Amino acid sequence: MSLRPQVFYLVPEDTARVARPATPKGNVYLRMYDALGTIFADQQFTALFPSHGQPAEAPVRLALTTLMQFAEGLSDRQAADAVRTRLDWKYLLCLELTDPGFHFSVLGAFRDRLIAGGAEHLLLDTLLGHFRDLGLLKARGKQRTDSTHVLAAVRSLNRLKRVGETMRAALNSLAVVAPAWLQERVPTDWYDRYAARVENYRLPKADSARTTLATEIGQDGRSLLAWIDDSSAPAYLHAIPAVQTLRQVWREQYTEPPDPLTLRAVTTLPPAGQQIASPYDPEARYATKRSVDWVGYKVHLTETCDRERPCLITHVETTIATVPDDQVVAPIHQALAAKDLLPADHLLDAGYTTARNLAESATTYQVDLQGPIAEDASWQGRAGKGFAKQDFRVDWENRQVTCPAGVVSRSWTSNASTPKEYAFVVHWAKRDCRDCAYRSHCTKRGKEQPRELLLKPHAEETAMQTARQRQSTAAFEAQYALRAGVESAHAQGIRRCDLRHARYRGLAKTKLQHVLTAAALNLVRVSAWMAETPRAATRRSPFARLRASTA
Repeated sequence: MSLRPQVFYLVPEDTARVARPATPKGNVYLRMYDALGTIFADQQFTALFPSHGQPAEAPVRLALTTLMQFAEGLSDRQAADAVRTRLDWKYLLCLELTDPGFHFSVLGAFRDRLIAGGAEHLLLDTLLGHFRDLGLLKARGKQRTDSTHVLAAVRSLNRLKRVGETMRAALNSLAVVAPAWLQERVPTDWYDRYAARVENYRLPKADSARTTLATEIGQDGRSLLAWIDDSSAPAYLHAIPAVQTLRQVWREQYTEPPDPLTLRAVTTLPPAGQQIASPYDPEARYATKRSVDWVGYKVHLTETCDRERPCLITHVETTIATVPDDQVVAPIHQALAAKDLLPADHLLDAGYTTARNLAESATTYQVDLQGPIAEDASWQGRAGKGFAKQDFRVDWENRQVTCPAGVVSRSWTSNASTPKEYAFVVHWAKRDCRDCAYRSHCTKRGKEQPRELLLKPHAEETAMQTARQRQSTAAFEAQYALRAGVESAHAQGIRRCDLRHARYRGLAKTKLQHVLTAAALNLVRVSAWMAETPRAATRRSPFARLRASTA
């Protein structure tokens, strides 16, 4: 399919004549066209299409249809039907009333082109550019970020079902790619064992029988891999994704030769976050956070929160479920810097605010990272008495530390034994600490052992101590209260776009889903802003309102 760029898109006269009276107050799609036109240009998508072949469907219309589809949580078939039947969609798409639309499959092909061309953020970034031109978005304001879990489009599998489904997935792929080769080799009982989906009600109930079945599946998988590894087998069999997944799952779940083949003991398994949870989405991972357990991914939404402008999602970061929140701060700032949309104040929760992130955000991006940081975990800090780290005076230039008793440290070292989050270890002389009148307030190490102080790099220590002092003030609490509003972005995404369920399998497609969701939510939010729809107030129970009325 080749691209034939169209320069102008105008709403046909008949479409406008019918659509406007049908929606006298307007709606999001009519409002967006009247304010922004068709938003996109065909020339933006030139690199995604070949130069020869049959004409492709206009990418502007595919992009707009995709946004409307995600704004309403529609499937590809439902979106294609809406293009044919809905006046407001035809208005934004600049289609005649009698236009038959297109086949639903072109929407999936369009998403694939976005991923293959590295243009996942094209739709969102184009929208943000328009909103900046309208004065609805600016750099160096306030932004906030938070994450939520995303369930992969797979079943949750126990170990027996996991190995059974992995074997079944490999056989199904081989049956399509090399049916004759596979048919020559498989024993008859494999058809009974792997023809149907592995379900609990089909599995034996006794533990001994389940162990026996797991061993049989392991032996079957090892036989299949041996056939594929044989020199007479076609070389392309190694490249089949389901075969690669089978090989990895067998390494994770079964013992290796020369040990007898059996399921590994639970204590010898890799961490749950590193194991393949389902053969149908090998990138999805098991994770747990507080009371939530899930298999899938994690999405981080960053939005503006300046009071005089609409809240707009500026960036979306999707990761596998096991990536800690603090590891995405740098990628988020890097992406916002590329868009010239870095905030001055960035509000996050405690999962993001490490000392390193505080320091790097300030020095590299001039962003003030605001959020609670963990208090001093030492016994002195927890007890609120004794000599905690902040009670010591650090001379970074001369690499010396003076304790509260006025004694200067003897050594300042950096070596392999230093914990990875720290850069330096400071010690005092034994004689100074041994006879010190304040020893009980300073250290609980042995009678002869001096005080030891662990220090992060200078910028990190300074940023951490400053953040700890700031978070105890009333001004910080008042400003940080803005962060809670990001929960509304999650709620809107969940209710309107099913944000917490992956539509597709694989990290790349799930990332695209979330970026398109963000772009669709921005359309809805700007439309509400233009219509002067007031923001909903925080809901309170009738009993809570009763208390407020009597105060």
